[in-house]
Amino acid sequence: MTLIQKLANIHSDKISNMRKAILYYATITILFIQACNAQKSEQPKISEQEVARVLKTLSADDMRGRNAMKPEDISKAADFISDEFKTAGLAFLKGNDSYQQSFLLKTSIPKSGELYVNGIKMAEGNYIVSSAKEHVTLSDMPTIVKIKKGDDFFAKYSELSASKEDVLVQIDESFKTSFERLKAYLSNGNMEIGDANSPTIIYLLSNLNVEKIDLNFENKVSKIPMFNVVGILPGKSKPNEYVVFSGHYDHLGVIDAVNQDSIANGADDDASGTTAVIELAKYFVAKNDNERTLIFVAFTAEEIGGYGSQYFSKQLNPDEVVAMFNIEMIGKTSKFGKNNAFITGYERSDFGKILQKNLKGTGFRFYPDPYPEQNLFYRSDNATLAKLGVPAHTISSDQIDTDKLYHSVGDEFETVDVKNITEIIKAIAISSGSIVSGQDTPTRVTGVE
Repeated sequence: MTLIQKLANIHSDKISNMRKAILYYATITILFIQACNAQKSEQPKISEQEVARVLKTLSADDMRGRNAMKPEDISKAADFISDEFKTAGLAFLKGNDSYQQSFLLKTSIPKSGELYVNGIKMAEGNYIVSSAKEHVTLSDMPTIVKIKKGDDFFAKYSELSASKEDVLVQIDESFKTSFERLKAYLSNGNMEIGDANSPTIIYLLSNLNVEKIDLNFENKVSKIPMFNVVGILPGKSKPNEYVVFSGHYDHLGVIDAVNQDSIANGADDDASGTTAVIELAKYFVAKNDNERTLIFVAFTAEEIGGYGSQYFSKQLNPDEVVAMFNIEMIGKTSKFGKNNAFITGYERSDFGKILQKNLKGTGFRFYPDPYPEQNLFYRSDNATLAKLGVPAHTISSDQIDTDKLYHSVGDEFETVDVKNITEIIKAIAISSGSIVSGQDTPTRVTGVE
């Protein structure tokens, strides 16, 4: 081989190596761009404009504060949410012929009556009757339970209020002040779902040795129509495993006026959570890859005792509910700053750890509840399902210890941060991914009372 041929071969090899290098770096560049685009495409398409539209509609004055006890007011919000679920493409819950899950709430307000103990008529200020019956008559001696001097009054009351039989609760006269507080509370009436008749409980402030009673009492009984709004997205491979996304859409309604404003709009509490449920429904329908069945529900009557979630929980087998994302008050930046929220009952399951794992690299973080003294885990609709063992947690960002707009006429659209709401919705969409897909199953909750 001549020197010229050798030089030509070396030159050819150099060109070949250059071509290989160019091809290698071009390939790396293309893969990098594709990865970036893939990462970008994975970001949930949830717009601030849509969040603002839904939130503004739900918290508008013409919604009249969404009082669950006034069907003529709250029905407008229920209809709006139903329309949003229809537009999203959700199906009805099995057994329903619409998105509205209807039930009756029976209210019994004490009206008048007489109580005789050992033949002596008791003063009205010394007793209160808690019963769901319209006419209460009692002459046979019920079980007598005493709250004695030195007892924990309200702990005993809490225990006795769950009684399954008629009870006479005899309260030591040293608890006069506590009894008066209890009487004021119970005078607002008794509530229960449907036509079940709870037992009659007589609370008597007296140190008498009770041997005989005679009670005749009247309650004003009403049945008020209630409606959750529920839609489902059937699962592909695990249709009988359910993931719930929820928020409550009721609020306080029309209350005492402040500066001529009497409508408690409830923008943060909890139009923000309901908006999140609607936007998540749209997101998952469009994504169309959920292996488990997703249930989207806007609860009614949270503000008066969680009756909407109580009714809802009785329509499902709790053992089939894998997780519950309850969303409550996400309209303001949390105490930890931007791009985060907290989870109530974080320590009760590994729900929060799963969510945080799925958020790796996003810059968003879920914290444990920073307000344990507020008992927030028990103060929203998650508590009903958590009691049944479901890993049911509430996601929030509210600074509840300093929030001056909470339960006021000042909780309006203009006071919430739409961007904060949007970012939390996106974080929930991403963090729930492995649960929705069936890859992760949070541990069950125990010990909730």
